[in-house]
Amino acid sequence: MGKHLTKALHENGHHTYILTRSPENKQNSELATFIGYEHDPTTLPHINAVINLAGESLFGYWTKSKKQSILESRINITQSLVEMIKKMDNKPDVFISGSAVGYFGSSEDKIFTEATNEAGNDFLAEVALEWEAVANQAENQLGIRTVLLRFGVILGNEGAFPLMRLPVKLFAGGKIGTGEQWLSWIHIHDVVRLIQFCLNDPKIEGPVHATAPNPKRNKDFMRILASVMHRPYWLPVPSSMIHLLIGEMGQLVTKGQYVLPKKAQDHGFQFNYPHLKEAIGSIED
Repeated sequence: MGKHLTKALHENGHHTYILTRSPENKQNSELATFIGYEHDPTTLPHINAVINLAGESLFGYWTKSKKQSILESRINITQSLVEMIKKMDNKPDVFISGSAVGYFGSSEDKIFTEATNEAGNDFLAEVALEWEAVANQAENQLGIRTVLLRFGVILGNEGAFPLMRLPVKLFAGGKIGTGEQWLSWIHIHDVVRLIQFCLNDPKIEGPVHATAPNPKRNKDFMRILASVMHRPYWLPVPSSMIHLLIGEMGQLVTKGQYVLPKKAQDHGFQFNYPHLKEAIGSIED
């Protein structure tokens, strides 16, 4: 996501400073300059916005240490950014921080918008809740407009989607688990556009759902995916097999939630890819 966003920001006349643990191993370019966590923020030019998309990957067996790393990486990086902002002579206009639709836990019958105040009680909900609480320090302590982007499954050539596409590509496509679990998704190009939209609209703050307006149940998502790829849809994968293979991480595909992007649409954002078939069809294999 960061590569796509950096490129888009450059095309719109912006230069990006990317915070990394090893700037000496990175090559600066006209698109971006790499800086370390120990960098003195007072030496930077005026930063208009800070965007936080970092965190340990969710993929991997969820051992106790893995889960701790998933949580602490998000908390610690976000806290470091807030502390860096505190030291800036000229504060940014907006702080955009990532979160996830997992904030709500899982449900097969509820509809979630930004007005929904109830958080879930599973591990992913705990991560999102604590992540957002740390990010909100930018607004509560510094008065900076803060946007919390709750991402659904991002459709692109990186992340979760290639893994979802693989069994279909191998002629083994089918529903996962009951197939009734909701999947709230968004095309990578709309993610980048939505982030820029939030940067530019000073009225947008708080939670914003980065999901397309047409979630699908897993069984329908996989059927459409198979159709677009001209592959059969015939081999269901039981939840028990998923959990046997990948343990607790299996909830990423066996559970879900119906999440709508009401705030983005209320502010006038229009999706280039509101429908799943066209979104999948636009992604090159």
